[in-house]
Amino acid sequence: MSESAAPRARDIIVDMAARGRYHFTSSELRSALGVSEAAARQTLSRLAAKGEIASPARGFYVVVPPEYRRLGCLPADQFISALMERRGIPYYVGLLSAAQYYGAAHHRPQEFQVVLEQNRPAIVCGSVKVVFVSRKNLAAVPVERFNNPRGTIRVSSLEATVVDLVGYMRRAGGVDRVAGVLSELGDAIDPGRLVEASKSASVLWAQRLGYLLEHVGSGDKAVLLKEHVGRRARNFTRLLPGCDTEGAPRSKDWRLFANANIEIEA
Repeated sequence: MSESAAPRARDIIVDMAARGRYHFTSSELRSALGVSEAAARQTLSRLAAKGEIASPARGFYVVVPPEYRRLGCLPADQFISALMERRGIPYYVGLLSAAQYYGAAHHRPQEFQVVLEQNRPAIVCGSVKVVFVSRKNLAAVPVERFNNPRGTIRVSSLEATVVDLVGYMRRAGGVDRVAGVLSELGDAIDPGRLVEASKSASVLWAQRLGYLLEHVGSGDKAVLLKEHVGRRARNFTRLLPGCDTEGAPRSKDWRLFANANIEIEA
């Protein structure tokens, strides 16, 4: 490989970042350098070893500004949109990661949670970790777009976020943590939008969510949801799936066995 390849590659990357672009593919760099695949791979390896770039996924690279060198990668929210769009994969940021966008500041997850139609292995890039959750009816889930320093990102709406939190309670840290998030976000929920978001999921999720909203003192936000459950729910369900219901109180309004002692996690 030419000794000038790495400096030339660095110039290309610096210019790219100066124009506001912080991601590229190995084939794009190879084409810009006009070198062989092996030479491009060696150049990328050298730049990665110096912490100037990182690779969250095969063939996909990000430029790492000095302020993020300690992470060894760009923050997940600054590259996941570009990665998913390049791969043609519909996505949205969900669960606890989405809750952060709406003010659930006390429940920051250690992993960045992204929802896809099909599950995929986690991404580990430096100290940044992205985990994926598979979701049916992904296209029907309401989303919002948020700006960040590298572009925009798709995030489940506030109402869709709380629906998913109940649907994936284990992935969200358990019922106590979900109750804590609901207590923080409850006041901002729009009752009509909550019903619409619930239509993209099983009615069982709506039954659990309505019960929890009442438990955390946001029952006024669940009045329309209760009507929705009354029309659709045919059977009693469990607040905690897979757990025993012996001796558990029954909620007739939500057609639910309250088989958990909830301690709202602050």
